[in-house]
Amino acid sequence: MKNKISIPIWKKTNLTVDEAAAYCGIGVKKLRKMTESEDCPFVLWNGTKRLIKRHQLDEYLESIYLKSFSEDENSDYMWKK
Repeated sequence: MKNKISIPIWKKTNLTVDEAAAYCGIGVKKLRKMTESEDCPFVLWNGTKRLIKRHQLDEYLESIYLKSFSEDENSDYMWKK
């Protein structure tokens, strides 16, 4: 019997879709849909197995957050009463 090494998710370079969903709080179905695109920057295909590049996923989510934040900042709806 082999001893299986357990590595915490936040230390892994590549995650399975299930691990990525648990890591970032996005649903498995949504992650699968996001990674269907050929130009997805954070997916790594190993045959038919889809792995998520954790660092690139973090960068992608941060860029989406910052983009939405800057769009909100440019609109003045927050300042209207």
